[in-house]
Amino acid sequence: MADHQSLRGFLEETEKVLPGEFLRIKEPVSRELEMTSVVFELDRLGKAPVVVFENVKGFNLPVVTNVAANRKLLAKCLNTEPDKLPLTFRERCQNYIPPEIVAKGAWDEVVLEGDQVDLTKLPIPFQFTVDAAPYITAGQITARDIETGVDTTGFHRLMLKGKNRLGVSLHSRRRMYEFHRRAAARGQSLPAAIVIGTHPLHYMGSMVYAYPPHVRKFEIIGGLFGEPYRLARCGVSDLEVPAGAEIVIEGEILVAEHEPEGPFGEFTGYASYRSTQNVFVAHRIRMRRDAIFHSVTSGMSRDHILISCITREGELLNALRRNIPNVRAVHVPHKTCGAFLAIVSMKKVAEGEPKMAMLTALGTELYTKQVIVVDEDVDIFDMDDVMWAVATRVRPEKDIFMVPGVKSAIIDPTSDPKTFTVTKMGIDATAPTEEGFAERLRISDDQRARAKQILSNAKVAMQ
Repeated sequence: MADHQSLRGFLEETEKVLPGEFLRIKEPVSRELEMTSVVFELDRLGKAPVVVFENVKGFNLPVVTNVAANRKLLAKCLNTEPDKLPLTFRERCQNYIPPEIVAKGAWDEVVLEGDQVDLTKLPIPFQFTVDAAPYITAGQITARDIETGVDTTGFHRLMLKGKNRLGVSLHSRRRMYEFHRRAAARGQSLPAAIVIGTHPLHYMGSMVYAYPPHVRKFEIIGGLFGEPYRLARCGVSDLEVPAGAEIVIEGEILVAEHEPEGPFGEFTGYASYRSTQNVFVAHRIRMRRDAIFHSVTSGMSRDHILISCITREGELLNALRRNIPNVRAVHVPHKTCGAFLAIVSMKKVAEGEPKMAMLTALGTELYTKQVIVVDEDVDIFDMDDVMWAVATRVRPEKDIFMVPGVKSAIIDPTSDPKTFTVTKMGIDATAPTEEGFAERLRISDDQRARAKQILSNAKVAMQ
């Protein structure tokens, strides 16, 4: 029985309990474009199973992808329902649980050092024709702040440059970027470990951005598991990494060296040429004897975007409910890149509340640049319903406002190429509170149920 905190534990449970959400592909596939194409074709068909490619031509390790593309599976990881996923995440990620340190990680079975280090032997997918090289996309970088001693973990794209060399972009400009900046200010490289093959709850917890500076991401991940997250010390600066991981690459992000990195097919749906152009040098690889290589399908795949949707929904809900208790829910759609647009549902009690909600949301999340606020009668998971509210309730001269010159992501294609700022926008699509505004047409639940019965009797297939 695999460790339930590990990637393979998740795979074993999913294949056993939800076999319809698990797909094994035995046919030989190329690491060049084919795995990415399969995932996007599944998405086009409305399917989002975990996919295991058992036979990648020229490599010995299987590749698993699409582990974070399915709200039902992610909800199961948190023992909740899909519609309660952001709320459950919001509550759990505030319940910090210190990790448990174990003597040895499962990844310590094979240790490669010196000339044995060869990253080109890993089945790293080449995902889009525009990409500069194969990219490690599921690599969680762990490092420690040289000033506070607090560590962090998170995703950063890693471009294969050679046997022991990876290009890395720290473009989120969050903790890892700051850790490297502080080390560089002292003339030091940043010791770091790249962890490949972790449980989806690690993926989810690592995407939390708004939390106190003294808190470790591993404490947040423990909160999601509801128990201490098990870590083991690796061989670089006593860094602690998930004990159940598949592969650990130990090394450092160099202090002063910069090299071209990119382009890369980003979550925006565009090729991104913007990068901090940092360099990671690998000194050692540790791995399980039967290691599984985990890859996140890049571009606008659900695998790349869905967890950031859910974590942002939870984070925005956290911020909004502190001051506006009548906020009902938040949705960050996958199709708007899982970052740039947030839709807020609220029971409006007074005019001005939607603008409060919009300002709070825009100030909470770096990537969010457009916020639409709707009444609670609008289904925020149905873009047709949201656009109906925009079309029929928005008075542009009163209900749309813009905030220019706000810091944004450097990979946002609309941000200023020098300052990386954008103009953020809020849209109040709630109905006016004054009497006399048009009443919405409705069909009751009872009427819908009766209509379904009539159509069923008439042999009309209902999806």
